[in-house]
Amino acid sequence: MSKTRDYNAEFEDSEARKYAYDFDFDVMHGYMLQAYQSFRRPGNALELGSFKGDFTRRITESYEDITCVEASGVAIEEARQRLPETISFVEARFETVNLPTRYDNIFLTHVLEHLDDPVGTLRRINSEWLSDHGRLFLCCPNANAPSRQIAVHMGLISHNAAITDAEAEHGHRATYSLDTLEREAREAGLSIVHRSGIFFKALANFQWDRLLKTDIVSPDYLDGCYALGQKYPDLCSSIYLVCERG
Repeated sequence: MSKTRDYNAEFEDSEARKYAYDFDFDVMHGYMLQAYQSFRRPGNALELGSFKGDFTRRITESYEDITCVEASGVAIEEARQRLPETISFVEARFETVNLPTRYDNIFLTHVLEHLDDPVGTLRRINSEWLSDHGRLFLCCPNANAPSRQIAVHMGLISHNAAITDAEAEHGHRATYSLDTLEREAREAGLSIVHRSGIFFKALANFQWDRLLKTDIVSPDYLDGCYALGQKYPDLCSSIYLVCERG
């Protein structure tokens, strides 16, 4: 795109939509790591698009050597206040950043849909940043989540993969389903070793945020939604791929 992007402005909440919801931080991040657990490698970690460090904080329990690349200087400063000093932060765009080494675990979580050149970034991951035995954990919101399909039938969005005005304000460029996500990973030369979904989801994020403040849903219910998502990945809140170098 020719328009210069303001990454600091993109993560600010708008009247129509929050950039990130408590549901993402309190529920989804934990289940993401649970889904990745058996595929993760020992060694170092690279997080591409660390935002304010909420997911980063979770992976500090598993990795001592963590590098975060984030385009928003404001987000990095906030993350630095919350995270250990041992974490290396790089303020840069993925298209231009130069990294000093290769990585055994690369996390790209709800970021690919924001990129102007997603395949180009995935190519860099494949050719420059993944170690020989490393793995990429690539996770995106799911176009076919029941919450989005319900929104289509309510007339709120035109089709499952639609990008709303509010999503566009927050920098969304695409809404992925498993087939389109796999297509771009393969186009970038990556080898897909596992594909699935995380958390069966029929409510919108703002509805979940309200619900989580009550005692209506229990931890067992949340675990049930996660387990059901393993059976029906195409009906999950998020979809993910585990990839290796092609």
